[in-house]
Amino acid sequence: TMTIHTDNQIVEVHVRSGIYSSDTIFDYSKGYIATRLFSRKACFILKISKKYIPELQEIGRLAFERKTMKSIYSPDNVWVEFQSGHSLFGNLKNWFRYGEHIKQLCSGLPLYQ
Repeated sequence: TMTIHTDNQIVEVHVRSGIYSSDTIFDYSKGYIATRLFSRKACFILKISKKYIPELQEIGRLAFERKTMKSIYSPDNVWVEFQSGHSLFGNLKNWFRYGEHIKQLCSGLPLYQ
């Protein structure tokens, strides 16, 4: 499921698929995306790049297209591959940078940037 909060510039994506379940927050006001993978008990954080990540207004349109026309092709589909690297636990400085929404999602988990 996807929820778009245009007033807060936040998009929440919840995937419920057994061991592949995850929660993702696109925080456009802070410029970061965070994905919490439940099977790995970790949080992955990515800086929003306008070159690859659609604008907030585009996400709603793309979701609508995908839902109503499953066979449609869109060049704006986003695929991200994370490579395991150094993890860290969020400290006060990081939470100011990432914002309250990502802090709530990832607090207490290793962060991979």
